[in-house]
Amino acid sequence: MTYKYLLEIGVEEIPARFMEQTISQIKEKFENLFKDERIDFHDIKVYGTPRRLVAIIYGLSEKQEDLHELVKGPAKKIAYDKDGNPTKALIGFSKGQGVNPEDVIIKEYNGEDYVYVNKVVEGKNIREVLKDKVPALIKSINFPKSMRWGGKSFRFARPIRWIVSILENEIIGFELDGILVSNRTKGHRFLGKKDIEINNVDEYIDKLRENYVIVDQQERKNLIKHGCDRLVKSKGGNILEDLELLEELTYIVEYPTPLLGRIKEEYLKLPMEVITTPMKEHQRYYPVVDDKGRLMPYFVAVRNGNEEYLDVVTKGNEKVLEARLEDAKFFYNEDIKKPLEDYVEGLKNIVFQDKLGTMYEKTIRLVELAEKISEYLEVGEETKKDVKRAAYLSKADLVTKMVYEFTELQGIMGREYGKMSGENEIVSLAIYEHYLPRFASDELPTTTAGAILSIADKIDTIAGCFAIGIQPTGSQDPYGLRRQALGIINIILDKNLHISLGEFIDYALSIYKNSKGLEFNKEKVREEILDFFKIRIKNLFIEKGIRYDVVDAVISTGLDNITELYVRAEEFNKWIDKEELGEIIAAFNRVAKLAKKASSDIVNEDLLIEDKERDLYRIYINTKDKVDEYLRKREYDKALDTLIDLKEPIDNFFDNVMVMVEYEDIKNNRLGLIKRISDMMFSICDLSKIVMK
Repeated sequence: MTYKYLLEIGVEEIPARFMEQTISQIKEKFENLFKDERIDFHDIKVYGTPRRLVAIIYGLSEKQEDLHELVKGPAKKIAYDKDGNPTKALIGFSKGQGVNPEDVIIKEYNGEDYVYVNKVVEGKNIREVLKDKVPALIKSINFPKSMRWGGKSFRFARPIRWIVSILENEIIGFELDGILVSNRTKGHRFLGKKDIEINNVDEYIDKLRENYVIVDQQERKNLIKHGCDRLVKSKGGNILEDLELLEELTYIVEYPTPLLGRIKEEYLKLPMEVITTPMKEHQRYYPVVDDKGRLMPYFVAVRNGNEEYLDVVTKGNEKVLEARLEDAKFFYNEDIKKPLEDYVEGLKNIVFQDKLGTMYEKTIRLVELAEKISEYLEVGEETKKDVKRAAYLSKADLVTKMVYEFTELQGIMGREYGKMSGENEIVSLAIYEHYLPRFASDELPTTTAGAILSIADKIDTIAGCFAIGIQPTGSQDPYGLRRQALGIINIILDKNLHISLGEFIDYALSIYKNSKGLEFNKEKVREEILDFFKIRIKNLFIEKGIRYDVVDAVISTGLDNITELYVRAEEFNKWIDKEELGEIIAAFNRVAKLAKKASSDIVNEDLLIEDKERDLYRIYINTKDKVDEYLRKREYDKALDTLIDLKEPIDNFFDNVMVMVEYEDIKNNRLGLIKRISDMMFSICDLSKIVMK
């Protein structure tokens, strides 16, 4: 016989952003629990609403599987006397295991015979397991932020108000800091009953539906999406898609009912983001657009309730949005009374970071750093001019009333106000693009000016934070340095930019030393930042399908040109299937190991007295020129092929020439040759990092 089990944790409203990872976590914890406790099950469904976390387990076995355990006892020579009779040692062991002495078996262990007992531990009933283990499971659920309440001994996202625990139709009670565990739940906060009795697991979802709670989040999501689409199609429009907003709406309502509201035409004269940002970020409304992506005078909101008095609710939402848009209109009209450039001076009153100065000081650093990158990339004079202008204006919108009220609009308003102030299209767009990418799946800068400015801004922040000891630790990254490093890497790869990362980190640190007089070990901080980038580079390359050991082999060359590293890694990833790989790695490792003993790479041809060492030196000279040329042309596959050509002469050298001879000059000369070959091979990749399959 199999069972169904229901666990509902009733809570005060949990933030929507917690829900997805919490649902995944609960499912994983139940799976691990049943695996550890030797209990079979068919399926686990986990649901979440603002006021409840729910797990329903199907096909639970009646009890744990019996545990067959082989228990080791004393050695045979101790367990029996010379006549083969059980000794006190065996009798005591047997009694302790609940068997007779004649029930033991003899098995060898480490060359000696021991007595063993095949012990069967009968599995516990599922009721016992649930009663014993579920409280600990609840306590183990982690949240980005949690709290204690009412003197409880554990933390949770929000206070737990009730718990439903039912196996089929039987309450499985347990102790959890005095919280009531029963078969009674609550419906919708305003529309449902305050006390609902659940007689069995099968009726749970339907009873809550009767009380205006849609337990299944996917069903709520579908209701929202289809309901919104139906409303806007009636007006010939489309929802302005926003997956994050849909996710949030799904987890802030228990009984979703979309409604269509109207926007006054006068507000549509504002820039699109000025309208949509208050709608989405503050009110959780969907903007409506036509087939060309232009805003229409409608919005869609999602009510947590039914359709009763929906017209009244709609009018209320219209009034709330109108007040928001009226504020936005006022801020916008105030801001455009002067050009964007006039706001730059106000950045002196905004602190970037206590030790790193104001946003104005950051702006001046950006101008200098962006100019340096422009020169390095040898962009055209017009682009240099645009980059410098965009850098100077990049943070100006932070002083405006619109961005002060709606911080999500930073960069967006800079772009709009730049256009209105007469700045050209590239400058205006670069002001917006220098914040990109803002999150993992965000767009990247489309213009060269925007890419350069974005890199400069992010390098300045990373360099400054590392210089004063603010580095990401664990889950703590208050300045988003990991995200900014990934942003730099993705921009460089997207634009195929060949930049020495170390050179610009060094330059950014120098600016801080010169302008702020910061005291720090520049070389140490530079290496820390490069190591920080290496971790991000490695993870990103692996995500792109490159073997982890190939990434290690390429990164170990010490290159800091991300684009070249990626191309080299891609080529190596294809090349690594060569049949000769094992032999090549063996030769490489022989060279690399011995090269560590060399004090220099100087080679005196007059001291090359053996045929095989002269052959190796000659082949090295020819190969070195080829490798340098292949690397210069970025023909990495051909550079890698030279490693195959080197294998035989290297093997011949080691098989016929003694390196560590007593004559110092000859020994050092041979070590110098080995070091030269090693350095050349390392300039391509570090084959010692490759793991043979």
